[in-house]
Amino acid sequence: MMDDAPRLWTRRRMLGATGGLLTASAWMPPVLAAAPQPVKLPDIFARTERERPGPPNPQPENERVGWAVVGLGHLSLEEILPAFGQMKRGRLVALVSGDRAKAQAIAKQYGVADKALYDYKSFDQLKDNPEVQAVYIVLPNSMHAEFTVRAAQAGKHVFCEKPMANTSAECQQMIDACKKADRKLGIAYRLQYEPHHRAVIQMARNKELGTLKLFTANNGQNQGDPNQWRHKKALAGGGALPDVGIYCLSAARYFSGEEPTEVQGFSYSTPNDPRFKEVEESFAFHLRFPSGFQAHCTSHYSTHETKDLRLMGTDGWASMDPGFSYSGLRLRVGTKSKSFPKADDTVERSFSQPSQFAREMDHFSRCVQENVVPHTPGEEGLADMRIIEALYRSAQEGKAVKLEAAKKLDAFRGPPPKEEA
Repeated sequence: MMDDAPRLWTRRRMLGATGGLLTASAWMPPVLAAAPQPVKLPDIFARTERERPGPPNPQPENERVGWAVVGLGHLSLEEILPAFGQMKRGRLVALVSGDRAKAQAIAKQYGVADKALYDYKSFDQLKDNPEVQAVYIVLPNSMHAEFTVRAAQAGKHVFCEKPMANTSAECQQMIDACKKADRKLGIAYRLQYEPHHRAVIQMARNKELGTLKLFTANNGQNQGDPNQWRHKKALAGGGALPDVGIYCLSAARYFSGEEPTEVQGFSYSTPNDPRFKEVEESFAFHLRFPSGFQAHCTSHYSTHETKDLRLMGTDGWASMDPGFSYSGLRLRVGTKSKSFPKADDTVERSFSQPSQFAREMDHFSRCVQENVVPHTPGEEGLADMRIIEALYRSAQEGKAVKLEAAKKLDAFRGPPPKEEA
C-alpha cells in the first residue's frame, strides 16, 4: 500500500536526482538545509477518539547517547536491553559482565562490538571509549556505590538501579563522586516516568481527588532459591523492604509530594525458612506526613505476586491493580458523578504502555544532551534510603521514629519529565 503522506526529500535522494554534480549546500533551500523537523501525520480519527501520540520520531542513531549496561542478569536481559529498541535518544554501545561467554552471546544479539565488552576488572577502561556517555548499573545493591564512583571517575554519567545503595552513607558517597566529576546521577525509579503514575501525580497536584488523606499499597512476591543474592544481607542490604517495599514508599512520597515526619515499621520472618536467615520475609510500615496525610504499606517475599495501590482523598480515589508491574497497569478513578448527583462515577483511564525502562533511559539521555537535572537524581534515592534506615530502626526498637520535615513539595526531585506520550 502506498504511503499517502508527502515524500520527504533527503540529502541523499536530492544528490542522486542531480547526478551528484552539486553539493547539497550549493542549492538546498534554507528550509531543507535546517535541522530536520519531527514528522507529523494528519489526523484520521474523529474527536470522539483518544489523541494519539503520533510517530515516535527517534533521533538519528549517531546523535543518541551511547549507553553501557553493567550487569547482565534477569532485569538487564528481560527488560533493559530489549527497551533500547523503543528508545528515541539512547543506543546500546557497550556491555559489562563477569561472564565473558555470556557477554559475547548477548553482544551478537544486540550488535555490540567485541571490543566494547568489559568485565569488572577492566571496567575503568570505559574512560577510553568515547562512544559510552552513560552507564546503567544493574548490579547487586552492595556494588552500586563502588561502580558509580568508578564510572564517574571514568567520566561517565550514571544511571543506577533502585535501591540506590545499602546505606545512606553510600548514597552520599555516590552523589559526591558524581558532583566532583561533574557527571549526572539518576536513580532508576521507572514508575515516576510511567503514564498511569504520572496521571495520578497530576490528579493529586490539581486537587482532583480533593485533600489527600490516605495511601495504601501492597507489593509482594514469592521468592525461590535461598542462595540468590537478594537473600544475602551483605549484597542486598535487606529483604522485602528495600527490594519491593521501596516502590510503596516512593509512591507515597511522589503522589503526595510530601516527605514523612514519622515512620513506624514491623518486620517478620518465618522461623527456619532458609530464604530468610539473613533478610526479612515481610515488612509493613506506616508513614505520617506534615499535612495529615498517611500511608500504610506492606511488602512481602513469601506471598503470591501482589502489586496494588490506592490513593484516597476527600473528593475521590485513584486505584491501580496491578500498580507496580513492568506492564499491564490498570488505573481506576472514583468520584461523585457530575451528570447524576445521586451516583458515583468509576472510570478506568488507559494510557499506552511503552517500555518503562525506555522512558526512564530516554529521560536521562535528554538530561545528558540538554544538561538538566534528572527528575529522579541521587538526592531522591538518598531520601528513600534515609527513610528505610529509620524504618529498620523503628522495627528494631518497637516504636515510631521522628524525621525532619522537608520545607517544600517534591523536595528531592528534578523537573518533571517532558516526554510523557
